[in-house]
Amino acid sequence: MKRFSFILKSVLILSLPLNCFFVSAQLKPVGIFQNHSDIGNPKLRGATTYSVTDQSYVLKGAGYNVWFNRDEFHYAYSKLKGNFILTANVKLPAAGKNPHRKIGWMIRASEQEDAAHMSATVHADGLTVLQWRRMRGAYMRDPEDELFSVKKNAEIIQLERIGKMFIMRIANNGEPLQEIGRTDMVEMPDEVLGGLFLCSHEADVLEEGTAWNVRIEKTVPDNYNGYREGVLSSRLELMNVFDGKRVIIHQDSGRFEAPNWMPDGKKLLYNQGGSIYTIPVQGGTPEKLNTGFADKNNNDHVISFNGKMLAISHHRTGMPGGGSTVYYLPLTGGEPRMVTDSTPSYLHGWSPDHKEVVYTAQRTSKSPAYNIYKKPIAGGSELQLTFNKTGLADGPEYSPDGKYIYYNATETGTMQIWRMKPDGSGKEQITFDEYNNWFPHISPDGKWMVILSFPITVDPGDHPFYKRVMLRLMPAGGGAPKVIAYLYGGQGTINTPSWSPDSKRIAFVSNSK
Repeated sequence: MKRFSFILKSVLILSLPLNCFFVSAQLKPVGIFQNHSDIGNPKLRGATTYSVTDQSYVLKGAGYNVWFNRDEFHYAYSKLKGNFILTANVKLPAAGKNPHRKIGWMIRASEQEDAAHMSATVHADGLTVLQWRRMRGAYMRDPEDELFSVKKNAEIIQLERIGKMFIMRIANNGEPLQEIGRTDMVEMPDEVLGGLFLCSHEADVLEEGTAWNVRIEKTVPDNYNGYREGVLSSRLELMNVFDGKRVIIHQDSGRFEAPNWMPDGKKLLYNQGGSIYTIPVQGGTPEKLNTGFADKNNNDHVISFNGKMLAISHHRTGMPGGGSTVYYLPLTGGEPRMVTDSTPSYLHGWSPDHKEVVYTAQRTSKSPAYNIYKKPIAGGSELQLTFNKTGLADGPEYSPDGKYIYYNATETGTMQIWRMKPDGSGKEQITFDEYNNWFPHISPDGKWMVILSFPITVDPGDHPFYKRVMLRLMPAGGGAPKVIAYLYGGQGTINTPSWSPDSKRIAFVSNSK
């Protein structure tokens, strides 16, 4: 029966720094996991290996099953406390003996074979389901006992803990995550084991599974406003938008934001603590860029199309709306030159001829609306391009051919992507779904657009830190968006253009404790 199926593959995790786990002695670390070992003393020994190149995992495991009142399987795991989200792509090879072999995420009370646990499981025959043992030594529960959804053939598996509540979500490539099960477990301790598992469902057979885009993300309460430094760590990630594979090249216990890809393709640029830094795409030691007196830079920094200049938003003390002001300077560093005297002005793009910048700004205290403006860097009057009386128009960015300015606006009630001609005429809506979509970034070849999508639970006019968000890819001229990344982030994740020069990869920031 399918309810007696179990684990084949183990997935990868590459996200949290090791200091967020609670490490004990005699462990066998692998990748970002503190340990990997067999649970329940299966007849054949399992193993987990980690590829540094693509940050993927291969799990091998045997075991009679993960069922009844005891388990046998292989486990790659770390100790976790509090609330967290576990996400990964997982795959079992087509060939294998038992159709009920399985792989997935497991949250477990201990290493004991009869421990309480919660498992988000994918079976070789396609069965995808949340299963659990409520207390030590108890018999496993079948999801049919509590009218749980049973799905087929999902590749992306997510298991979230919120207090005593456990939620399983799944997706196929390109789709938003779908919740298929949730249950509470008051018996689960605050400190648990969390990781990937694989079970062959055959005592005499060793099976294999793979996992990639493995992430453990420690979360904050949904009502946290997200504006204090040092609450969550930051991870700089690179992703091939066409195969969806992600790697982390840099992480820090503090907050950094909004990577730009440098014109030579060899370095990235980002902001942290009011300063601008560069870092090699392979990772390494960040180097501070000389921005002169501008030491309060936010996450609005953009490199000109010709690769020679950097525009920034630096906050001037004592000015209205926080004092965000647009400047520009040589990309190699130097003293900034002011573009916008009026504040607040939040930079987002250059014109392809590198003579103008576009930005969002609030220009009257009588109206809360933010609109889009452009202005020559050599001086002159700013030109208003949108005229919303309420709400927000934000994130303006030129297409590489100069024919359009893309932006996001709340004109229809939700935040959607729009575009207009450079003079503000010909406005047209590009996205039409229930999500709140921000920061359209057009690939250098002009073919693709990446957007940041917030859930409907977030106010359309807000783009806060530390939320469950998606990065989505779509044709620049419009079409159905495809999910390319699920992450914990938001503000600072991808505020500025972040495509690689060859239009194949993007850089972004995710967060975790």
